[in-house]
Amino acid sequence: MPREWEYETLRPPRGATQKEAEDPKEALNELGAEGWELVDTIDYADGGTKFLVLKRPVER
Repeated sequence: MPREWEYETLRPPRGATQKEAEDPKEALNELGAEGWELVDTIDYADGGTKFLVLKRPVER
């Protein structure tokens, strides 16, 4: 049987300028401890990351 996945998105935290994202390491480590794995990013057309996409196996 194929494995089922659930997905989560995380918006990188922004600094005061709203241009450069702050380091999301703390949030990623928390999600990693819950079994989430970073699998992709969704980027703005003119550059910069809008969302981080994570997945983990569905627990049944």
